[in-house]
Formats: sequence, C-alpha cells, structure tokens
Amino acid sequence: MKNIDISKKFGTRFAKVVVYLGIHKVVGMKRILYIFIFALPLFMGAQDIHFSQFYMSPLNLNPAMTGVMNCKMRFLANYRNQWAPILKSKSFNTFNLSFDQKIPVGRYDYFGFGGTFWGDKAGSLDFSTLQFKLSGAYSKRMAGSRTSAHYLVFGAEGGINQRSINFHNALFGDQIDAGVGPSGRTTVENTKYSIDPGFLFADVAIGILWFSVLDKENNYYIGGSFSHLNEPLQNHYSPSNPNFTASPLYSKLTVHGGGIFAINKRTAIVPGIVTFIQGPHFQVNGGTSFRFDMSKSRYDKQSFQAGLWTRISNKLNSGIHSDAVILSTRFDYNKFGIGLSYDVNVSGLRKASPANNSFEFSFIYNICGPEKRGIYCPNF
Repeated sequence: MKNIDISKKFGTRFAKVVVYLGIHKVVGMKRILYIFIFALPLFMGAQDIHFSQFYMSPLNLNPAMTGVMNCKMRFLANYRNQWAPILKSKSFNTFNLSFDQKIPVGRYDYFGFGGTFWGDKAGSLDFSTLQFKLSGAYSKRMAGSRTSAHYLVFGAEGGINQRSINFHNALFGDQIDAGVGPSGRTTVENTKYSIDPGFLFADVAIGILWFSVLDKENNYYIGGSFSHLNEPLQNHYSPSNPNFTASPLYSKLTVHGGGIFAINKRTAIVPGIVTFIQGPHFQVNGGTSFRFDMSKSRYDKQSFQAGLWTRISNKLNSGIHSDAVILSTRFDYNKFGIGLSYDVNVSGLRKASPANNSFEFSFIYNICGPEKRGIYCPNF
C-alpha cells in the first residue's frame, strides 16, 4: 500500500485528504497509466510552469529581462502540451502571453516595463493555475561605446495567482479493481470532498542580469531571479480551522545564461542554460542551437535555427536522472519569430510513453523603429 499525502503539495483544500494508490494490485502498463492520470497532478503543486524554449519566454525566466531587446516593443506567446499520448484529453496544457517595452533614460540607460498572463491545466482533477503579473526593470550601462557595451539590469515583478481543482473527478483507491482499473463505485471520499476549491494569492519576485554586447553579431548574458519572495499561502489556512494545513509556495531560485557567437558571416551558435531550484526540486535545461543567416540584403532579416537540448532533474528520493532530449527549430523573418520544439522522453516513464513527451510552440513579434542609439541587446 502506498499513501500519498497531498496536504503539503497543493494550494487548495487537501489538509486531511490522503489518496491511496496501490490498495488494489494494478500491474504492468495499467499501473503506470493510472499513476500518470491520477497522481501526477498531485506532484505539480510545489513547482512552477516551465518551457523547453525558455529563451523565448524571457519574462517568465527573470523580471530583469523586461525591456531587454533590440526593438522598442515585444509580444510573445507560448503553448506547451505534455503527456498527450497517455492522458489524451487530460494532458497538461500551458499557455503564456506577454508584452514588454523599453524606454530610453538619459544618454545610455533604459527602463523596461511589461505584463504577463499565463495559465496551466493538468490531469484528470483539472488542477489549474492562472497568473497575471506586471514587471519592471532598469538597465544601467557600466562601460562601452555605441557598438559594444556592458549593462547591469535590476528587475522586479508582482502578480496575482488563482489556483483551483475539480474534486468531482477524483478517483480513490477503493474504486480501483485489481488488474481491471476504475470500477465506477462511489466512495465516502467522493461525498466528503465533492467540492471545487479555489484560492487567490499575491506573488513577488526580483531579478538581476548582466549582458555584454561585443559587437553586432556577438553577445552574452548571465542572470538570476528569486521568485515567490513572500512564500504565499496557496490555501484558506487558518489556525482555528482543523480542515486546513498551511500550504506555502516554495521560493524559487533561477540561474540562467546564454548568448550568440558568430562562427562566420552566415553561421552562429546560440547556447543557453537555465537552472531552477525550488524547495526539494531542481531542474537543469541546457544545450545549443545553430543559427543560419538566410538574409538576402541588409534590409531583409531571415534566419533559421536547429538545436539539441537536454533536461535533467532530481529524483523524488535521491539522485539525478535525465528527463528528456529536446529537439528544437526556429525561423525568424524580420519582425517575426516562430519556434517549435519536441521533448523526447528518456526517463523511466518511457515505458508508458515511448519517446513521447511534449510539444511546444513559441511566437515572437517585435515592433521596431529608428533608434539614435547603437547598442544591441541579446537576441531572444
């Protein structure tokens, strides 16, 4: 028998709820599938969303990246679908919309501001999160000239989150028959927890970024952010209410870096890496893309990228394992950019989902215009 206590995992009413998986012996592939469908959402509560194309979602990476761009305004959209081969219509879906703008300050500095709205829905319990946040950043030139410079950027953001879950879809251990699966029987737990709880909470984050522009074709950056500074509660906790246990959201440390380095006039490498540390969890994404310039003139900006990335994370108890190999591609045409990626599952869960994991789509649109300044920011 395996008891999974989710009172510490979720931001809703789970203090006295224990879901039993394995009371009845479910063997082989069916057991893996049931764990995916009913248990995976329980482990998602303590971690934030993530994108394999993290470099195309800069405002979710670090508030200090607000306004760090080559143009004046930027619109971004991201969509991720995960575990669809197993969960079908109950797969994990994540979307993101963001906007930011930079404003010149003095002779060399910039101020950036922006907003982000994202949503996430996971599993048969419809565990969902919605967040709206505003961010601002100030870019201070530390040294350089019109064609090369070094900047230090400070950023901060504040947002409102809503989390909810549909307990009507919960499946408990005494509703699973050995070797068969869900029986359709009702249980006392269905009545006891037949609620759809939801909760609003505020969230705060800060970030710092250093970027160096070596010339028009070469630059690099390194930064870090600290999210959930206030460690907000995700439930209606009250010391006088025995049905709730305080469920704070773990603070998260993000460290990331990347750049563009020209090999010749037509080819460049675009490496990147990001590390997330949140509570007992950590994750590392890293790799590189190769960019091929297909521009036909100085006024026609076209490029194509193909990349190979990997994601590793810690195991639940101890140790490290490889989670996925990520195949990515990207096409940029003047103000537009489109990115596609596919995660190939290489973890132990590949027994249930051979080579299948998630598909991701990213879109970027820049609004540019004539600028009197010659500084170029890192490209995302």
